[in-house]
Amino acid sequence: MQIGRKIKALRLKKGLTQEELGERTDLSKGYISQLERDLNSPSIETLFSILEVLGSTPKEFFDDDGAEQKVVYTSEDQSTYTDDKYEIRWLIPTSNEKEMEPIFLTLEEGGEFKRFEPSLAETLIYVIEGRIRLVIGKEDYIAVAGDALYFDASEHHQLFNIAKGQSRLFWVATNSYL
Repeated sequence: MQIGRKIKALRLKKGLTQEELGERTDLSKGYISQLERDLNSPSIETLFSILEVLGSTPKEFFDDDGAEQKVVYTSEDQSTYTDDKYEIRWLIPTSNEKEMEPIFLTLEEGGEFKRFEPSLAETLIYVIEGRIRLVIGKEDYIAVAGDALYFDASEHHQLFNIAKGQSRLFWVATNSYL
């Protein structure tokens, strides 16, 4: 059993940083990091304290150890939102609970995707079709089919379709509360 991985998953579900979990349990951020990477093992007392803060009981924590990991997500698992400027497809239904959030984005001609606030996220965009303009802070970047963009989301950023016709993208962002 990977106790650290399960602690990290619970922490992320609660939307806590390692530092916040450490403060609530009187443990250091470094110790929480070591636990989550399975470099250290907590005492029973420490584990119970962590589980209490994370809203789990020892029974719940250990009972689902045999749960099978879902690997294949079919189109039935995915959800889509469409407006007149873009269509977004969430490829993993629980991606907001994971470390990465993968989406498939189609921008209509002249379309744009929402303006994002600065965060701790890292973002990868792969252009499948079309031509896009990415604005990060005051800088503009142009990418075409086959290009990949990778950036820290530490400034405002927004995506625009500058192609004649649609642009299609694969987009993966880390959840910023990590």
